[in-house]
Amino acid sequence: MPVDQSNGAPRRNSRKVLGLLGLVIVAAMLAYAFWPRPTLVDIGTVTTGPMRVTIDEEGYTRLHDAYVLSTPVTGRLMRVEVEPGDAVEKGVSVVAQMRPTSPAVLDVRTREQARASVDAAGAALRVAEADVKKALADRDLAQAALTRTQRLFESGIVSEAALESAQRSARLADATLDTARAAVSMRVAEKTNAEALLLGFDDPGLANAAGTNGQATPLYAPATGTILRVMQQSETTLPAGTPILEVGNIDEGLEVRAELLSTDAVQIRLGDEVLIDNWGGPHMLTGTVSHITPWGFTKVSALGVEEQRIAGTIDFTVPPEQRAGLGHGYRVEVRIITWADDAATIVPAGALVRQGNGWIVFTVEDDKTVLQPVEIAANNGLQAAISKGVEPDQQIVLYPPSGLEAGQRVAQRTAY
Repeated sequence: MPVDQSNGAPRRNSRKVLGLLGLVIVAAMLAYAFWPRPTLVDIGTVTTGPMRVTIDEEGYTRLHDAYVLSTPVTGRLMRVEVEPGDAVEKGVSVVAQMRPTSPAVLDVRTREQARASVDAAGAALRVAEADVKKALADRDLAQAALTRTQRLFESGIVSEAALESAQRSARLADATLDTARAAVSMRVAEKTNAEALLLGFDDPGLANAAGTNGQATPLYAPATGTILRVMQQSETTLPAGTPILEVGNIDEGLEVRAELLSTDAVQIRLGDEVLIDNWGGPHMLTGTVSHITPWGFTKVSALGVEEQRIAGTIDFTVPPEQRAGLGHGYRVEVRIITWADDAATIVPAGALVRQGNGWIVFTVEDDKTVLQPVEIAANNGLQAAISKGVEPDQQIVLYPPSGLEAGQRVAQRTAY
C-alpha cells in the first residue's frame, strides 16, 4: 500500500526554523553574557562657589594686661572683702588692708639681754641729763661773767680783749649746752630702741607698737576693671611680694590664646581672619591673628604623642557686647583662615588621584573616562580648589577605583 509523504516536508522545515531560532537565542545570550559592561562608579560635577582653608584648634581666652596686687612689705594682711567679679577703679577702690607684723615670742636669754640693754640705755640717759645740768650751769656762769665784763668795759676799767674773751666763753657755754641736749635726745632714742626689743607676742605694749589701735594701711586697685581672682582671702601674715589678687579689664584687654602645631603655624600670617566658635554664645565671633611666638615647646597629646606646639594670639574684632559672658580662661574653638576664594572651582577631595609629582582627575565624556591633569590651588581635606585643568559643570569620577584607566566605559552607580 503506498505511503503519503505530502506532510513530511513542512515538519522538517519547522524543525530547522526552531533550531536556527534556538541557536540565535543562545548566541544572543552568550553575546550578552560576555559583552563588556561599563564600570559602575560614583559620578559628580565640578562646581563653583566660596571655599576656604582653615586651621582648626582649641584655645582659651585670657587678659593681655592682667595686674597682680602683691604685698609691698612684710606684714599682716587683713581679711580681703572683695570678691571675683567686683568692679574696681584704679587708685580709688581699696581692695585690701595691711598692718605691721607682730613681734616673735622672746626666749629667756633674749629677754634678759634686752632688759640689760634697757638698763644701760637708762643709765646713759641719766649721764646725759647730768651733762645738760652741768652745761646749763656753765652757761649761766658765762652769761653772768659776760654781763659784768661788758659793764666794766663800758666804764673803761677792762680792755676790749677781756670783753671778747668773755663773749667767747659765753658762746662756748651755749654750744656745750646744745651738745648736751642733743646727747640726751640720742640717749632717749637708744632707750626707746632697747625697750622695743623687749616687746614680745604677749607683751601689753604690743597693741601700740604694732599699730592695731591705729588705721591699717590701705592697698588700692592697681587698674580699673574687674577682680579676676583672689589668691589670699583670709587674714594672715605674708612676706613682701606675695600675690593677693588679680585685676583686669575684660571689656578692653580680652584675647584668645591657641597652641598650634608648628607645621600649621608656618602657614599663618599676622592679620589672618579667625572664626571663633563653640564659646557658648548664639553666634560665631571673629578675630585676627595678632602674634605668633617664635619659640616652640613640646606637648604630649591626649593619645600620648609628643607634638611641637607654637603659641598664637588672636584679637577680637567684635565689640564687647557681642561676646558678653566671656571671661579670663574660657575655652573656645578657633578656625584660622589661611586661604579663601568666593568663586573657586571646586571638586571633592576624593576625586583627586596622585600621579608622579602632580594630580589628576577622571572626567567623563560620552560615558568614557578621560585622564585630566589638574593644578590645585588649595585643599581643605574635603574639597579642593582647582586653578587649572577642569571647568565648572564637568562630570568627574568620585573615589576612582583601582585599575580605572582612560577611555574606560563607566556608568553611574545606583543606590539601592
